[in-house]
Amino acid sequence: MERLQKVIAQAGVTSRRKAEGLIEEGRVKVNGKVVTELGTKVSDRCKIEVNGIQVEREAPVYFLFYKPTGVISAVEDDKGRKAVTDYFHEIEERVFPVGRLDYDTSGILLLTNDGDFANKLMHPSYHVDKVYVAKVKGLMNKETIQKLERGVQLEDGKTSKARARILSVDKQKEKSIVELTIHEGKNRQVRRMFEALGFPVQKLKRERYGVLELSGMNPGDYRELKPYEVKQLRNQAVTQKSKKR
Repeated sequence: MERLQKVIAQAGVTSRRKAEGLIEEGRVKVNGKVVTELGTKVSDRCKIEVNGIQVEREAPVYFLFYKPTGVISAVEDDKGRKAVTDYFHEIEERVFPVGRLDYDTSGILLLTNDGDFANKLMHPSYHVDKVYVAKVKGLMNKETIQKLERGVQLEDGKTSKARARILSVDKQKEKSIVELTIHEGKNRQVRRMFEALGFPVQKLKRERYGVLELSGMNPGDYRELKPYEVKQLRNQAVTQKSKKR
């Protein structure tokens, strides 16, 4: 038996908090009857409807995908561009990306059909480290690294503290390769952070997401997460939220 709002969230309908609001508003039915009590528990055999549409429950699945550049982080695209789900035709479940990577950015992207899991990882109060490696135009130094780490003022606010280190500097070509670790998910955040400091990004890759890495994978590859990896991600999110408090 699971709480009704959790089942709705896991089915990818909406977040658990918004599911609670739908229940309280009387927009959820269980076996044909309107349910407004948040403590309600349901079994696998219960028929659940949200706004008159039956919720299709699938066994939760979790995938790590090595997103190539030139692919959009969406289920589909109205401009005809290739979407990440185009790589998952053999998967029966209806998966969707957890957050996004820019069209021109490669690296780790998670896909799942577990809405509760996805919302937890994307929520600002849960801090899961994301490690990027950026090739930028210009010669980075200790001073600019410290600016990245203290937070950079962007149009939509100042970024949180980060960790950064220079991996290499090519003085002849005036290029630098920098590793940046953040936990936020602002739109095009990494690119905008570097650009705000005068270092346009030429190439960007997300190499680590929480405990997950791309070891042995090529662009376009995916693999199913092991149960302990899913558990570690959940635990890390909860632990980081507790630290913030």
